[in-house]
Amino acid sequence: MVPGIDVTLLEAMSVPGARGATIVDWTCGFALDTAGEAAQGGVESAAGDTAELARIVMESAVFTAGPEDSGGPPVEDVIVTTGSTYHLIRFVPDALDGAVFLHLWLDRDAGNLALARRRLQSLAEEMARPFAPQGSG
Repeated sequence: MVPGIDVTLLEAMSVPGARGATIVDWTCGFALDTAGEAAQGGVESAAGDTAELARIVMESAVFTAGPEDSGGPPVEDVIVTTGSTYHLIRFVPDALDGAVFLHLWLDRDAGNLALARRRLQSLAEEMARPFAPQGSG
């Protein structure tokens, strides 16, 4: 299990405008845990749908190929906007072989997309820390 999963979700829900947060294994579409409201269709349906989107992005040469090799993950996050919501998917590269992401959905009127993106970045880094390869030195 991912360390601090409950704390991570509670912190994600503290983002202004947050309506729901889920940690998903994108290789199988399974919600590892959730907090707040379920997105349209319910938790498992939303987890499956967001996992499918994540797979498309992570397996697409359009998004993963680039001239610069920063050594980091090929895709950091995915943002989907609708008329009333923002959906952010933030990959956690070192957790469970890179198969995990955070999905946060926000009320568009009450949320701040830039703030939410920064907060998810920080939470993903915290989640990945216990899994990160240790330096040899």
